[in-house]
Amino acid sequence: MSSPPAGTSLGVMPTIRLQISPRVFRGVPPLSVLLLAVLGWSTLGSGLALEAAGSPPGTWLLAPSAGSDDLLREFKKYFRKYKDSASLVEAVLALEGQTDPEVVKILEPILRDKDPAVVSAAVGVLAGLTHPACQTAIIELLAGSSKEPVRLGILRVLAFGALDHDGAAVRECLVDRSWQVRRRAAMALVALNQREFIPDLLLLCEDKEVAVRCTALDGLTTMKADEVRAPASALLTDEAWQVRASAIAALGTVRHRDSIPLLIERLKLEDGRLADDAIAALEYLTARAFGPRIELWERFWTQYKDRYQIPTEAELAKLAKRREELKAIYQPAPGEATTYHGIQSKSRKVLFVIDVSGSMESEVVEKDRFKDGGYPSYSRMDIVKTELARTIDGLPKETMFNILSFATKVRPWKKKLVKANVLSKSSAMEWTSKLEPLGGASNNDLASVGLVGTANLGAGRTNTWGALSWALAMDVEAKRDPYLLEVDTIFFLSDGRPTHGKIVDIEDILKGVREANDLRKVVLHTIAIGEFQKTFMMRLAQNNGGVFVDLGR
Repeated sequence: MSSPPAGTSLGVMPTIRLQISPRVFRGVPPLSVLLLAVLGWSTLGSGLALEAAGSPPGTWLLAPSAGSDDLLREFKKYFRKYKDSASLVEAVLALEGQTDPEVVKILEPILRDKDPAVVSAAVGVLAGLTHPACQTAIIELLAGSSKEPVRLGILRVLAFGALDHDGAAVRECLVDRSWQVRRRAAMALVALNQREFIPDLLLLCEDKEVAVRCTALDGLTTMKADEVRAPASALLTDEAWQVRASAIAALGTVRHRDSIPLLIERLKLEDGRLADDAIAALEYLTARAFGPRIELWERFWTQYKDRYQIPTEAELAKLAKRREELKAIYQPAPGEATTYHGIQSKSRKVLFVIDVSGSMESEVVEKDRFKDGGYPSYSRMDIVKTELARTIDGLPKETMFNILSFATKVRPWKKKLVKANVLSKSSAMEWTSKLEPLGGASNNDLASVGLVGTANLGAGRTNTWGALSWALAMDVEAKRDPYLLEVDTIFFLSDGRPTHGKIVDIEDILKGVREANDLRKVVLHTIAIGEFQKTFMMRLAQNNGGVFVDLGR
């Protein structure tokens, strides 16, 4: 990008010289590129002018429209007058699609805002700026700023992978004092998906911060870089379970025969959620399904190791049915795993999250599915309470657990996980037995005769975000991100879409949970009951390494 020569003018409008990137338009005839530029510019209501003779080939002058100037001027005038988050976010989003690089300068202080929603809006706007002048300004801002919030914001922009850059400014951030900056820099390099950055990511596998080591391993795994096997093998013994989880996932994803004996040895040592992870990795490497039966894995490897070849994806698909049959045979022995609504987990650090919103008092429609369950009634709440009590009663004694109920408000049984001994089980089952739907349809009669307060209808909404925020410690105020959680597995049961809370849009909830859980590494199983669109619950499990179960209507 270069400035227009002195004396060059397009009337009263300022001009920007645009050098079309050969990486973006490689193989496209110059005339076609010009037409694309004209069409794109006119779509935004702006003018286009060619540079005078003597300009470098492929260079044009683009003139921002007066309307763009007006918008930026109005933003600077009014933005700080808004006090509510929604208006601030809407004002930031009004800058989408700008072509004047001045917008980058305007949004720079917004990246330092204390409201995460406002910052996210600014990141989204910057990530969507396709004009080369704006993209150059973004990279220059990263290279020229030492402020942590600004660096974090720009690195989040680059992690979308839409900006064309050489990665030099990002590499400078890999040695930043802030682990959050180093982590975001790793994510930005992964987005470029170029092998030249693999050595940088390998170095980050040795970072002192857990989150950075995890992100480096996860990034190399995403890139399917065979080089990840060396650090992943070494980090199988890391003190942080989150790092070991990333290492196991790396060896299972970047498939090589040498990883099989390492994972078998890990399976011997892990007790809990990571044992499940090691089993899943071994299944993907071998197309076998011996579950927790270590002696069978060892016998298999002793027999086949000298001639073993990793099965192809096609071969794995053919053997999928057989694997499911074997899983049914080689299940954990009673007392070795937690089972809730058919989902088995060897986790020893479990949280049950239960919806008690008003709709949970409704009866299930498909009663035949529940007639042999021994439930007090066909209400969703009675079914859920009965199954939860049975699960708690059968928890292995080594398990640490907690329960969280939610409707409009979130209410935990305990402040933290407790050991599953006879006393805590008795207490938990008594607490569970007292769970009742809040503000349900049965309270409408009270409301209809004026007893709205007694009916408490407002208490029975579905605050999904609030429950997940508590479960993942997303709203905890701390100088450091409290991502090193004790819990590693969550069972989340609900009978409806989010209707209350800080965030109710399902796409925003999915995005927020996924981003937070990239650090936390918690497996999130979901169970849906009732008549509602359950795609959200399914995606919530899929995005977070869990299993989705539909109990029916």
